[in-house]
Amino acid sequence: MRYARLSVGGRAVWGRVGEEDVELLSGSPLEGETHVTGTVPRATAVWLPPVVPPVFYAVGMNYPRHIEHAAKLGNAAAVMPERPEVGYRANNALTGHLAPIVKPAEVEGRFEAEPELVAVIGRTLRHATHDEARKSVFGWTIGNDISARAWQHQDRSFWRSKNSDTFKPMGPWIETDVDALAQTTTLRVNGEEKATFPTGDMVFDPFDHIVEITRYITMHPGDVLWMGAESTCQIEPGDTVSVEISGIGVLSNPVQPEEEQGKRP
Repeated sequence: MRYARLSVGGRAVWGRVGEEDVELLSGSPLEGETHVTGTVPRATAVWLPPVVPPVFYAVGMNYPRHIEHAAKLGNAAAVMPERPEVGYRANNALTGHLAPIVKPAEVEGRFEAEPELVAVIGRTLRHATHDEARKSVFGWTIGNDISARAWQHQDRSFWRSKNSDTFKPMGPWIETDVDALAQTTTLRVNGEEKATFPTGDMVFDPFDHIVEITRYITMHPGDVLWMGAESTCQIEPGDTVSVEISGIGVLSNPVQPEEEQGKRP
């Protein structure tokens, strides 16, 4: 099953995605039973991030080849992790399928995309076993982790390099019936393949991270866990960047300069 959130008449509505249409639902499938209230054509749907998470967890340096590449570039943090660890991102950075990624006018140097698998949590969880962690995942979606690398190195935290508005496209929907770790992730820019890798080729998988997180922190329905990427790619205004994870779908976003969106006064 595929679930999404759409903008309908200026409000956010959950939907169940079919081949031609999206059935509009009375509420969130994360919160219980729903019923169909109408339909919209899939071709004209206005996609929102498929969930607004209570907590936005993000994993970094979780693919061996990414760690090796970063180490060669002199990144002192690029070492093989000994246990699962996570960071956090800001909900304001989320944007939906087909919405623009806005490159701030002040950004110089590398402006990069990273294709990521995203786990969506479906139940309240504390001190989870590995089996409970598996059962806690409601479904899977796709994330594109946009980074302004100069800011990442200039600032003491990732507050703007990772969390600026539109820097975290997610979607287009949540797929509930897929073996996510058996899939292939592909990153394309303007239709040209820039990277492809086995989605599950991680140091620690999502369930390892859920077990570790819930030793200390209660996870709740709607929380998301972004799983990192093996490869990154430079993007620029005028590009269209697409992340495909087989068995889930394709997340695609145009890149625009800040001027087209209206700069701050």
